[in-house]
This record gives sequence, C-alpha cells and structure tokens, in this order.
Amino acid sequence: MKQPPVPLVPRVPRMRLGVTLAAAALLLGCATNNPRDPLEPMNRKIYAFNEAVDEAVLEPVAVKYRDVVPSPVRTGVGNFFSNLGDAWSAVNGFLQFKLETGLKNTMRFGLNTLFGLGGVLDIATEAGIEAEDEDFGQTLGRWGVGAGPYLVLPLLGPSTVRDTAALPLDARAESWPFRHDATTAYGALALRVVDARANLLGATGMLDDAALDPYLFVRDAYLQRRQSLVYDGDPPATEEPREDGTDGEEPGAATPQPDVPAAAEPPASAASQ
Repeated sequence: MKQPPVPLVPRVPRMRLGVTLAAAALLLGCATNNPRDPLEPMNRKIYAFNEAVDEAVLEPVAVKYRDVVPSPVRTGVGNFFSNLGDAWSAVNGFLQFKLETGLKNTMRFGLNTLFGLGGVLDIATEAGIEAEDEDFGQTLGRWGVGAGPYLVLPLLGPSTVRDTAALPLDARAESWPFRHDATTAYGALALRVVDARANLLGATGMLDDAALDPYLFVRDAYLQRRQSLVYDGDPPATEEPREDGTDGEEPGAATPQPDVPAAAEPPASAASQ
C-alpha cells in the first residue's frame, strides 16, 4: 500500500526563546550586507508574506488556543511532540559520533514513552536527563557540509540551503508514528504549529519592540544559533572559515557594537515562553 505523504513539520527548539533573542540583540549593530544572504531581496518578500500569514491566521489562533486550553494540557502537548524529537535527536547524535548525546536522548525517549504516558509527561527532565536537540542539518554540518546561503521558506521561516535539504528527512522521521494515517498526520501538524506559536507569543512581542529591522534580527540570530549548534558552542578558531562564510570575521566587524548592559534580562513573561 502506498504510504500517505508526510507533512513538513517545523522544528521548535526547546529553549527559552526570550533569552536567545536577548543574546541576539548583540547583533543589532551588524552591517546589513551579510555575505551569507545573497538572496536578501527575495527573502525579505517571503518574510513579509510569512508575517502577513502569521498576523492574519496563526497569531489569532494561537492566542485563542492559549486562552482556552488549560496550561497543563498545553504542556502535555508540547512534551509529546518533544518526545518524538528526542528519538530523532538520538539517531542524529549517534550519526555525529556523539555517544553521550545519543544515549541521553535514547534514555529520555524510553523513560518518557514508557512512564510518561507516551511522552505527555516529561519524566526524564525531572530525573535530571536534559534534552540535547540534534537534527539532520546539524549532522550534515558535522560531516563537513557547508550551510550555504540563508533562505526564508514560505510558512516555515528561517533556514539555509543545508537545513532545507535536511528538512524532508527531519519531517519524515518526526512524523513516523502517523505514517499510515495522513489525516492524523496533518492534524498533528496543525496542533504542533499552533502550540509552538502559542509558546512564542511573548517572545515575538519582544522582538517587535527590540529590533529596528526584525528581518535582520531574525536572520543574524538564526545563523549564529545554527553555527553554535553545529559546533556544540565551540566554533572553529577565527583563522578558519566560519559557518557564516566570513573567513573568521564577524559580519560588520568594523562597525562598533552597541553596549548591552550585562544585567539586561528579558521580561519574565517572555523568558518563560
């Protein structure tokens, strides 16, 4: 029997996005001409389209979801989809020869699936086993595949050529439990997107307030974060080519960076999203 198509599922990192955006504020002084973004005119048009769809559809639905669905239920939904991601993160950990990461995510998936009602309860985190997200884009990066130009995908948002090439495999792997039922697969996708958008309501509000140019803010934050993930927070020395394609120099390094107070923290409402 022919298998139903598996919808592309955007990955949602399990981290305090408010803190990520606050750190990314350091990039606000970067030059607008980033060599990693040769398709900026097209990317900006797609970014504007995504923002229009979000404003007209996703954000209102996410607000309603947050207001109507009890918090414990929303937490369980997020835990369930994160548990599916743990299984794929374990596979990618092993593919990157990171034995500890692979074993840790395998343990998380096993504990939460067996004792956490199929992943609805996050027993592993309570036991001190923290998640380490790994995807196939990171695996390709560890294998030496360059990130390529920055891309903004319709509806899916920030990406690179490498991450876009990896996306179908990531989507199929994380949608594996629904592979025989297309209706359930698309229903799960819709729920995942709405739940993820609801979790980002506070953070995106802070983005609008903080960034002079939200497009540049999102782009630079995404590229910096992906580089950090590929190299586990320890990118190559400055004399070696960097993930951002600038041969060791920060984009716009000649431009003085704005001072960001060390004590600056995102509002509690944003950091908790």
